[in-house]
Amino acid sequence: MSIQHKEIAAIRQDYALSSLNESDVLLNPIEQFKKWFNEALHSEVVEVNAFVLSTVSKDLKPSSRIVLLKDIKPDGFSFFTNYDSRKGQEMAENPSVSALFFWPELQRQVRIEAQIEKLPTFDSDEYFASRPRGSRIGAIASPQSHDLSNRAELEALVQAVEAQFADSETIPRPANWGGYLLKPSRIEFWQGRSSRLHDRIVFSVQENGWTIKRIAP
Repeated sequence: MSIQHKEIAAIRQDYALSSLNESDVLLNPIEQFKKWFNEALHSEVVEVNAFVLSTVSKDLKPSSRIVLLKDIKPDGFSFFTNYDSRKGQEMAENPSVSALFFWPELQRQVRIEAQIEKLPTFDSDEYFASRPRGSRIGAIASPQSHDLSNRAELEALVQAVEAQFADSETIPRPANWGGYLLKPSRIEFWQGRSSRLHDRIVFSVQENGWTIKRIAP
């Protein structure tokens, strides 16, 4: 069944669940994020920690993908990945990134502009050790973002790593896998409102702290 362009154009959702005023937000955007994250965590949101991470290569080509938030720190947000993946390579070339959380069940978005830096080795080791065995095997076996001839090639790589650690409970973190910290310079909290007149409250970092302002929808 084909989809008509008029059907796509007619898709719309009015937002009326809540509002967001300057007086409602906490003075620290990390704390405000924690507040919203906690509300999403206790609602019907599926994978509340999933967010879109956008990177830009050295030749200014953007790319985006879903990754999972793993910690909220006083100075930013952490996640883990393969350093040799496309995003890892692009972050090495250009540490300016953006992140987008979308919680449609709450009619909310959080948009983050940030600089990226690697987490300390201890943090990466600690998190890697906490992962399920299959995930640790996969992190070692998969040449993320690189070409494969077919699915069987990937499965063979996994089987080889499984055999390597068959008699070991300990699986060490590979050197090309670890964590990153998103250190925000701008965070926007977006609350859907009726008639597309959404609330948008923006925090921007300055030398003496964070400024707060409202911008038009």
